[in-house]
Amino acid sequence: MIKLYIANQTCSQTVQIIANELGLKPQLIHYDVFGKTTSNDDNFAEINPLGYVPVLVLDNDQKDLLSETITISSYLADQHPESELAPARGTLERVKFDQLLTFLATEIAQKHIPLMRKLMTEDGAEWTRNKLVSAYTVLDQRLADGRAYLTGDVFTVADAYVFGTWWHERSGAPITHLKNLMAYKARIDARASVKQALKDEAEIVAVHEERKSA
Repeated sequence: MIKLYIANQTCSQTVQIIANELGLKPQLIHYDVFGKTTSNDDNFAEINPLGYVPVLVLDNDQKDLLSETITISSYLADQHPESELAPARGTLERVKFDQLLTFLATEIAQKHIPLMRKLMTEDGAEWTRNKLVSAYTVLDQRLADGRAYLTGDVFTVADAYVFGTWWHERSGAPITHLKNLMAYKARIDARASVKQALKDEAEIVAVHEERKSA
């Protein structure tokens, strides 16, 4: 069985969603990023010395470890090309798709982090929030033609990644005026794979909290 290390309300939700879309059932292990403990007592520093999730442990002879959200999600999608969760490698469509994933990683996911951790000066925080609004506006404009998801009418890794980094409230970035984006988010919220990811995450976090208090 593959193992997936996750943390509460982080981008590891992206991988959970993709696994659910594919009907996979990885063993979930919760990592408390503040207490530095795991729900199964693994030493996470040995799993990923950089100290962040997600990490996927493959069920192969080498027990290979994969990290980085878009890498893991794309790998899982590529194992099941019939799912259409990512375009085929070697195509121009895949290059454009990877370009989109990189945009989401650099202009949205990473921009949230210093804001959420309150690591910035007031001027720096304002600049970063404006950058986030600009990036989300790009997505809003992409959705303006009526498409259901970022690349068309098929849900993909990119859409799961947007959900997994939906941190605008914690960052203080005002984006609720972006109506196409808000309607798109509602469609993602309604997916069974997303609801299951949130349920599974809540359950393993609760188990971990109970173990810590025992």
